[in-house]
Amino acid sequence: MNKTLVIFANSVKHHQHCIAGKDILTKEWIRPVGDKNGCELKDEQTKYQNKYGKYLVKPLQKMNIKFLKKAPLKQQPENYIISNKIWEQNYKIEREDIKSFLDNPNNLWLDGVSKNDRVNYQLIQNGKIKISQSLYLIKVNDLQVNKEDRRATFSFNDTNYNLAITDPKIQYFDNSKKSYYLVISLGEEFKGYCYKLVASIL
Repeated sequence: MNKTLVIFANSVKHHQHCIAGKDILTKEWIRPVGDKNGCELKDEQTKYQNKYGKYLVKPLQKMNIKFLKKAPLKQQPENYIISNKIWEQNYKIEREDIKSFLDNPNNLWLDGVSKNDRVNYQLIQNGKIKISQSLYLIKVNDLQVNKEDRRATFSFNDTNYNLAITDPKIQYFDNSKKSYYLVISLGEEFKGYCYKLVASIL
């Protein structure tokens, strides 16, 4: 199963990597994972090959990736298990091209009972909340970043959010832009909740 993805996030998960991208043809989200449980990827698994050598994948690059099979979880339906074949770079997109990949959800998984930085895992498990996608690419105009606490505040569709940041490049955040593109990811279960994470700031 070969797919070409535009990579939108290479974030931190258990000191390793959580990669997320969109299929260049269908624009559907795919999260490359290491096993059926959604295992994070190691450095070597997130490197690509080009004529100059091997490098860690970066957002906005297009990657040809071979997958073994789809392995959806209730809280992360986009998971695909990668093969051991090295990824191949296939050019990249520019920042101005991001807007053609945007999602338009009504909200970021508000469950009606939890704080808006998390979703009650039990509600997902028992089917009262169905997660049709656990990744959103959105545009915001009022982003505030606290580098020390690694948190982001912003509003989206009249709701204010304060979320943890897992983008490893947060220390280089440039606050001079009028707007930002964010990849918001629903994380794995932790103490009864799936937390909402800012996986990438573009």
